[in-house]
Parts: sequence; C-alpha cells; structure tokens
Amino acid sequence: MSNITNLVEEIKKLTIVEVSELVKALEEEFGVSAAAPVAVAAAPAGAAAPAAEEKSEFTVELAEVGANKIAVIKVVKDITGLGLGEAKALVDAAPKAIKENVPTAEAKEIEAKLKEAGATVKLK
Repeated sequence: MSNITNLVEEIKKLTIVEVSELVKALEEEFGVSAAAPVAVAAAPAGAAAPAAEEKSEFTVELAEVGANKIAVIKVVKDITGLGLGEAKALVDAAPKAIKENVPTAEAKEIEAKLKEAGATVKLK
C-alpha cells in the first residue's frame, strides 16, 4: 500500500494538464477508459452536491481578451510574474489558464482585475 500512497502523492504534484496526459497515456497503454470509473469514484451516491460546494481551489481561465488587449496583457503580466512577451503570448492563446490551483479569495481577486481590464474570465 506504501507504493500506492507514494504514487498518489506524486500525482498530487502534477498540473491538471499533466494529469490529463497521464490518464490518456494509461488508457492507451492498457486499452481501458477511465471515464466511468473516475466518475463513480469521484462522486459516490449522494456526495456529488456537497463536493461541489467544498471546492476551495480554482483555475483562473482567460476566456476572451475583449477590446482592451493591452490592459489585459498588463494585468496578466502582473498576476503571473511573466515577462511582457510571455504575457502577450498567453493572452493571444486565449482561452487559456492563467493560474491553476489558487485559493478562492485569490481567484476572485484575479477575476476582478481581469474583468476590470475588459477580459472575460472563467473560474474552474
């Protein structure tokens, strides 16, 4: 059981994109689909609604840039700590995740700053 615990701890360190890639690789390697078992394991009978309410970390996604692209790039640069070129590339790639696994308060703050700059934002 120790190996499984260690594996779970390593998976916790991965980003959402990396976990998605891992699932795809495992599906291809073993010829299985994780869709049904993951849904059953993630949401036991009667537990789906409370689990959604308890979400404390979000991924902030820039859905649309809006009319004021320069202001959005500046906000993304400040939020992420990226250079101007990287921030512009991220904004140009919208819809794109700006920050992953951020606490609720920080996610709401980021959302407000981006909306103020004219962007459309989704919290996932």
